[in-house]
Amino acid sequence: MQPVEINAGTWYLRALRADERITDVPALSLLEVGDPAAYIAAAQRDWESETRFVWATCIPTTGELVAVVGVTPEGSTGRLWGAARDGYDEALDAAVGPVSRFAEGALGLLVDASLDHDLG
Repeated sequence: MQPVEINAGTWYLRALRADERITDVPALSLLEVGDPAAYIAAAQRDWESETRFVWATCIPTTGELVAVVGVTPEGSTGRLWGAARDGYDEALDAAVGPVSRFAEGALGLLVDASLDHDLG
C-alpha cells in the first residue's frame, strides 16, 4: 500500500520523508530516534508490506514534523502508538482519532484508542 495522507483538522498527517524538498531527519532526532534516515526507510518499507503504518503529524503551512503517530497490525487488532516533540502533545492527541478511523475503516483493524507513547 502507498502511504495515505490524512487531514486531522489543524494538523496534517503524511508519510515520513527525507528528500530534497522535505526532511524529517532533524525532527526525528529531537524525538531521540537514533538513526532517523533508517527509521524513515523502514517506515516506507512497512507501508509497502502493510506491517506498520507511520505518519508524520505536521504543521500544515510548513510541513514541519511535530509528532509521529502510527498503528501496527497485530492479528485483527491494531496497536496505536506515537510520540510528540516538546510542546506538541495536542498535535499527537488530534491525530489519534483520524488514524484510528483509518485503521478501522481501511484496514479492518479493531483499534483501542489508548495510545502507547513510543515510536512503534
